[in-house]
Amino acid sequence: MRKGLAKVEGERKKFQATFSRVGKKTNYQGFSEDTILLTNILDIETGKVVADHLWFSFTKGFEDAKIKEGMLLEFDARVKPYKKGYVNKRLGLRSQKIDYKLSHPTKIVAVKSSR
Repeated sequence: MRKGLAKVEGERKKFQATFSRVGKKTNYQGFSEDTILLTNILDIETGKVVADHLWFSFTKGFEDAKIKEGMLLEFDARVKPYKKGYVNKRLGLRSQKIDYKLSHPTKIVAVKSSR
């Protein structure tokens, strides 16, 4: 669990992270959608690492920043809770926990290449 993010739930803050790679996911309509992996997410205000990695949709904001592998990014995002785990109603299995994510990233700027 991302305990550092739990303390600031609902707040919009400035973060710094390293762009690692592009991935893919299947969206709710069954179509393939590009995603990006950010690592070493740092809360700029406190200087503390709040998450080792987070996945984001590859939005226009990231595209406009012209990111490349290894680049250091700064962005604003809102801290939100989400349910994580497995549910199978037919078998009565419910193994979920609350975890935290960053959502609605804006003001995305490529600071420098870390390589």
